[in-house]
Amino acid sequence: MSQRTVLNDLETAAGAVFIDDAGWSMPAHYGDPVTEYRLARSRAALFDVTHRGKIEVAGREAASFLHNLCTNDIKNLAVGSGCEAFFTTVKAKIIAFAYVFRAEAERYWLDVAPGVNEKAFTHLDRHLISEQVELADRTRDFVQLHLVGPDAETIRQQELLADSPAYQLRPHDAVGLPGYDLLCSAEHAVNMWQIMTEAGARPAGLETYHILRVEAGIPYDGIDFDDERFVVETGRMQALCYTKGCYLGQEPIVMARDRGHVNRAFVGLKLSGGQPLPPGTKLFREGREVGVTTSSVLSPTHGAIALAYLRVGNQQAGTVVEFSAAGAGETAEVVGLRFSGSGTGL
Repeated sequence: MSQRTVLNDLETAAGAVFIDDAGWSMPAHYGDPVTEYRLARSRAALFDVTHRGKIEVAGREAASFLHNLCTNDIKNLAVGSGCEAFFTTVKAKIIAFAYVFRAEAERYWLDVAPGVNEKAFTHLDRHLISEQVELADRTRDFVQLHLVGPDAETIRQQELLADSPAYQLRPHDAVGLPGYDLLCSAEHAVNMWQIMTEAGARPAGLETYHILRVEAGIPYDGIDFDDERFVVETGRMQALCYTKGCYLGQEPIVMARDRGHVNRAFVGLKLSGGQPLPPGTKLFREGREVGVTTSSVLSPTHGAIALAYLRVGNQQAGTVVEFSAAGAGETAEVVGLRFSGSGTGL
């Protein structure tokens, strides 16, 4: 049976239609995904993402411990700020894609995709030898909401949120729009929801969440890559630091930089068929297989779009590829990783 968040009754009353996502019952939409999408771009939308993985890393050596295991510069993060980072194998194959937030000088939080928390925790724990670090999987301990849109900053400044130690606020553009993660314990969750909805945030579901992040070209763990994907192929260069010193997986990442390219590039596609494609749809050019799709959505702004990996030589904007779906011979055009108009509002 799917796990429910403490906001389930409020979300039901607001008209939520639920789906199972990584063992959790989460709102897919509230009856009108297009309106939710437009309000996210023009005003503010509020997503329940309580099912995302939450790992706490604390202790005197927490900074150096994380710094040595991930692809970004953790030691120089200011308190109250965060960054994207990959945790990889020695061959730079992806274990987890995380948003790393420095809550205090010696306390960090890792935000990972639903269902990834156990794998990420196991990886960290395996490398914890004698460091003065404490790990805790806090996924089920906190409610997590994600607030996005032009009005997000104003809503975030609501007095009961901004000045209360009961709520943790993190700047995070998880779907390519100005946004914040807000965390609290179960006892404060209903109050947090009511403060933000009364201030103008519209509840929105995961359908809109994924449309926005696909438009922004943001990969999602378990959909856009697995543990066989070479981290540099994701195109998420803001999650890589080439000046931080040694870390697990550094050598193949630096080698790829020095070569000047990788074998596959992560790109955006505009689809001709008018409908999203299943993940794993093969892509062809002149009869030769050149790639595969990952995420695909129907955007109110751009129509049917997808993210995909294409072999080198096929990723230039304007390149046309074919896909083997119902209605063979339909095509897709490479339009770059971030779709034009993303983040500009409606």
